[in-house]
Amino acid sequence: MTASPIRVALVDDQALFRAGIRMLLSSQDDLRFVGEAGDGADGVDLVRSLEPDVVLMDVRMPGMDGIAASAAITADPAARTKVLVLTTFDFDEAAARAVRAGASGFLLKDADPEFLLAAIRTVHAGTAVFAASATRELLRRHESPPTRSPLPDSYRTLTPREREIFGLAAIGLSNTEIAAREYLSEATVKTHISRILAKLRLRDRVRLVVFAHEHGLADAAERSEVILQDEMSQPDD
Repeated sequence: MTASPIRVALVDDQALFRAGIRMLLSSQDDLRFVGEAGDGADGVDLVRSLEPDVVLMDVRMPGMDGIAASAAITADPAARTKVLVLTTFDFDEAAARAVRAGASGFLLKDADPEFLLAAIRTVHAGTAVFAASATRELLRRHESPPTRSPLPDSYRTLTPREREIFGLAAIGLSNTEIAAREYLSEATVKTHISRILAKLRLRDRVRLVVFAHEHGLADAAERSEVILQDEMSQPDD
């Protein structure tokens, strides 16, 4: 049985850019371009009407920007549409705010077309979030002063193994990298990640990175990783 195409919408105020994306997506058998809007308010209405699987969202638009639109789209816990933010700058404060508002990732607007297509498929699959480490770095650069919330009780329900995998995911390691590090199969890592997200009531791995950052867990995981790498680099006696 053939899987249904991934339904994609686009919200961007540049008509020429929208035309290019529309042509790119229309060339793919597994993607279906379902609609477009030129500002955030129309984009929210479009998403609520069509319920696409993924919406590509520009962050800087007149009227309602992509940050507010992302928040409006993802505010409903039952919402099925995932937001992929499009930004012009590598480490963009607006992109960081959009991620905090509920977007599932960010991508440079001048990215290679194949990378954009892969990003759409990855976000839709929900199995991994591209550039998770970049997302964490973006959040860290653009939060001043840093704030840390108390750890919620849900984190304490994680097993020691789940906390270890949580830490590796928080610093941007993929399932493949975690599996190699922990001597596990990728399927086992995927199962652990799914349980972690469910226990923490997080939507995806970007939310995991944001959660770790907000509670000071990402920095702790990174320090542990540096110590481990230092120990592994020491010559044997």
